[in-house]
Amino acid sequence: MLNPAIALRMPSAPSRLSAPFDRLAGRLTNRLIRATPWQLVRVPTRAPIISFTFDDVPDSALRVGAAILEAHGTRGTFYISGGLEGRIERDRTLIDAAGCKELAARGHEIGCHTYRHEDLRHVDRSFLAADLARNQGYLNAIDPRPRRRNFAYPYNSGCLGKRPMLAHSYRTCRAGGEAINRGPTDPTFLKAVEIRQPETHVSGLTRWVDALVADPGWLIFFTHDISPTPTPYGCTPAAFERLVAHAVERGCRLLTVDAALDRMGFRESLR
Repeated sequence: MLNPAIALRMPSAPSRLSAPFDRLAGRLTNRLIRATPWQLVRVPTRAPIISFTFDDVPDSALRVGAAILEAHGTRGTFYISGGLEGRIERDRTLIDAAGCKELAARGHEIGCHTYRHEDLRHVDRSFLAADLARNQGYLNAIDPRPRRRNFAYPYNSGCLGKRPMLAHSYRTCRAGGEAINRGPTDPTFLKAVEIRQPETHVSGLTRWVDALVADPGWLIFFTHDISPTPTPYGCTPAAFERLVAHAVERGCRLLTVDAALDRMGFRESLR
């Protein structure tokens, strides 16, 4: 059996394409995955359900984002990459293990975002298996749980050949797609809507909530930092507060990904 410590020292396979062509290849791959679902479950359409999720996770998502959700009586799903722990970048600082433990203690869901945060198209299966095992160990030390976690793709980038591994390991896998999950849905490639800059874009996201109320399903939002000076992939506290408050005012059920699955009766069907 491959030693995870050895495997994670191996470099990931570099892209053979220039950046623009690689992005195009990623978009085409995602379209192919959507067109060839691995499995299908049915999202009930009786009531509008919203999950607020965070990727990477910057410490402001804990300090500000989690607090806003809690003030509205709800919790979020935080997809953690152990290899990013405590990293200080120019415009953000990533959460550390203590912050992850605090999120779990406050009732938020801890999900997997791989350990090294590599695009899955650019690593081989042995590297990914070792990477996922390492992140599982990191997350279990923070938040032991008896059942499978939920997963979010780094860069929202799927890979056809690695779906069986992910489907076996996780309850769901979330990508992007800018759409609401309704009716027949592939749990290995859930759709989500991004909360990102500019702020005019964030203010317009209430239309997704209104569309969900008009035609119920499961709307998953994802973002990164919640800061007065957000990165291109986050938003301000005021904008996030307005969006959460609008969802509550419209009567949506705000649930973590795990709680949403249980509410929709997916506990057995996704094992």
